[in-house]
Amino acid sequence: MKIFKLILILTVLIGISSSAESQTIKPKSVKKEMKKVANWQIEHFRETYSGRKKPHHIAAWTNGALYVGMVKLAQMKGGKNYYKWLKGIGEEQNWKLHNRKYHADDHTIGQMYFELYRKYGDDYMIKPTQESFDYIIENPSKQPITLDKYKHLERWTWCDALFMAPPVWAKLAKETGDKKYTNFMMKEFEATRNHLYDNEEDLFYRDNSYIGTLDHGKKIFWARGNGWVFGGLTLIMDEYEPGTKEYEYFKNIYLKMAKKLIKIQTPEGHWAMSLLNQEIYPTSEASGTSFFTFGLAWGINNGLLDKETYKPHVEKAWNALVGYITKDGMLGYVQPIGAAPGKAWADKTEVYGTGAFLAAGSEVYKMVKQQQ
Repeated sequence: MKIFKLILILTVLIGISSSAESQTIKPKSVKKEMKKVANWQIEHFRETYSGRKKPHHIAAWTNGALYVGMVKLAQMKGGKNYYKWLKGIGEEQNWKLHNRKYHADDHTIGQMYFELYRKYGDDYMIKPTQESFDYIIENPSKQPITLDKYKHLERWTWCDALFMAPPVWAKLAKETGDKKYTNFMMKEFEATRNHLYDNEEDLFYRDNSYIGTLDHGKKIFWARGNGWVFGGLTLIMDEYEPGTKEYEYFKNIYLKMAKKLIKIQTPEGHWAMSLLNQEIYPTSEASGTSFFTFGLAWGINNGLLDKETYKPHVEKAWNALVGYITKDGMLGYVQPIGAAPGKAWADKTEVYGTGAFLAAGSEVYKMVKQQQ
């Protein structure tokens, strides 16, 4: 009798799991969830997160990552109000980057400026960014590529930086047609890749302090850190034509990471905060998972990834992400600000998590719409 009950319970659980995985994703539902999360975030935009006493500055990297996703929602049909909100942010900031001249984090908001420039065509939206980057080219930092206990932050010494700054340089190169911006970006990106990329695992260390360090016998590859890189690769490739030297360089890294990512996705659909240590870090995490979902769906939509192989992984991840949204529209399980695997909670969020989710939704929407 006990064996019969056990079999019955297992059958039910397998049925529930299979149902969740095979749940059909419809474009309308994707857009509905995106707007629900975006609207909640806009309503709570000036609030505090991650235990902070003050809200994030509107030009901080946290919000810069949010704007990347918000722009993608604005670009979808019916996105006029989101464009209006984003333009208001740009006007409030006087279209300037954040305070630190060389720091990649403070360049992130530039991604939004270029997308609004492409929408409205006003040169003043990108002029301060171009002036700042011209200064950097003319006065390059002499700091080493090693982070060294956070002493060196003027170059891309941590993997998050590869999402924050390179896409801005790529957009500037495309809009001006000036190769010097591409040349600078490629040189600095390669320096970071040589420093932080693990050729055996096809993943990036967060910074040099993790190289050679083990957690329960395994290398430490932070999910969100690699999410920053993976999502950033797509943003950069969007600015270059397939077949160009630049596109093929980033495509090579992207394909290796994509192949690795589907191997280490958890059975539940998310990615563990320490990518090679699912057993030690079982808690769901929305920001890294959103960036991976975004990147993989982008690859399918752009013909870089085989749909039959990768689409089930994207669907599984998206269904998991939707399950983290509260009734009010808050995206839960977003790991607070950090630099390594840690904890996440169902009732805690962060703006960059919302941005990553919206970016993921924009590509998942395209992917499932093609099926109709």
